[in-house]
Amino acid sequence: MSFLDTLRQWDDAVTCVDRNDLTEALRIFLAIHEPNSKICFNIGCLQLLNENLDDAEKAFDSSICKDEHLAVAFFQRGITFYKMNRYEESVGDFQRAHKALRGNQLIDYKVLGLRYKLYACEVLHNMALAEAHMGHWEKAQKDLTKALEYKTDTKLNLINRAMQSILKQKVFKVVEFPSTALFRPNKHYVAELEKKDYLGKAKVVASVVPQDHFSGFAPLQPQVEQEPSIPKEPEVLRALEGEPHIVRYEFIPETSDELAVVPGNIVFVLQRGSDNWASVVFNGRKGLVPYNYLEHLEMSLADKKSKHELSESPNRVPPTRPERKKGLVRDNTSSGDLQQKEGRPDDNLYIVKVHYAFNFAVSLAHGSTYATLIEKISKKLNRSPLSVTLSFTSDTTSALSEDTDIESVWGRAQGKHLTLWCHTREKTEVKRQNDDMILVAIHSYESTNPEDLSFTRGDKIALISTINQDWLEGHLNGNTGIFPASFVEEVPGSGQ
Repeated sequence: MSFLDTLRQWDDAVTCVDRNDLTEALRIFLAIHEPNSKICFNIGCLQLLNENLDDAEKAFDSSICKDEHLAVAFFQRGITFYKMNRYEESVGDFQRAHKALRGNQLIDYKVLGLRYKLYACEVLHNMALAEAHMGHWEKAQKDLTKALEYKTDTKLNLINRAMQSILKQKVFKVVEFPSTALFRPNKHYVAELEKKDYLGKAKVVASVVPQDHFSGFAPLQPQVEQEPSIPKEPEVLRALEGEPHIVRYEFIPETSDELAVVPGNIVFVLQRGSDNWASVVFNGRKGLVPYNYLEHLEMSLADKKSKHELSESPNRVPPTRPERKKGLVRDNTSSGDLQQKEGRPDDNLYIVKVHYAFNFAVSLAHGSTYATLIEKISKKLNRSPLSVTLSFTSDTTSALSEDTDIESVWGRAQGKHLTLWCHTREKTEVKRQNDDMILVAIHSYESTNPEDLSFTRGDKIALISTINQDWLEGHLNGNTGIFPASFVEEVPGSGQ
């Protein structure tokens, strides 16, 4: 199904919801052949509204699988588990939703097409309710106490009423998501639905393909007297250095350093490894994609549609996924090129997916000891092994230790994949790879994205890592995020 057909059906479905014809809306959504994360979320909301809890769970599973950073999908799946009386799983999803907020008071999804604000205090409110149903009254009280730190004036009464119920060891009403509030397609794209073959008639103003010699001019950058302009993401700029390729098959990543792409996407290959894996840039993100899923693109983007139309059915079987060579790593602090170390593919390697403040994966040989497991994960987090605790669930009561039977741990693996939860002890200061270097803000910076870090002039920020020459990652007032390097300067002597 083409993007145009998907967009048209998506728009028809939300129009049916506006007419309160939910049955027809669900039928249209389910007919979409390759739904994206937002459409899967919409399906889950309508199934939840119809009290089809099993179908709602599957839809939210698909949404999260396609976008593991969608906090509102974790929130909705948590509500689904709550209604199924699966309270432990409900608590786990509410915890993931809260972590996805990254210390922010709320996430406004309006820019993504969803007229809804997810509040951290409401997530903690529902988490406390699920704990209360399991009889964990102290944990529920602790969750509500934490919710008071994120409350707004409009949510104060909600948290206070819940706290009064907890003190009396009584349950209270769950905060539900308005199920008819759905992700809507981009209104600018919808406005173009009636235009016929508008891609074919577009005039090429500038092209990223070397063979297209005509080029236009870039828009002016904002100029101010004092504050520097915010640098562009370097991955987008470096796309000009790569070779353009078109994606021929859908690729679903299995590790954190792989990139999800679908047929028709145009990616830029930075480097091709000898094991048939390629380092590519797509939509400002960089990752690994099998090279045999790609086809070299040699003409202008204006001619792309006519000469590279996917004539085959989108359901055709993709080529065999190539084996990853042992020691294939990404260097995130330099040019991002792949570095190949010696070693051959090891069939004994297992992928360990770790749930933390963010999700990541490491590869280990089957049967590796607990000490090896801790060392690999703590090195990934740049933490001391003594500060890292692993468990089978989000609850630390099931924490692993050196006395744990390692065979029982690996026995939980399914299809060479093992899932664990990671917990770290909080420290009064953030200690990372830059020797606790402290930066002082010389300009105020207001974040425009959830992953950015806001600060005001004069704030002192603990440096965590250097993303590239333009962007840094830091820690301030319990929040972690990225920010422009030109907005800060180093405090003399802080890195010694």
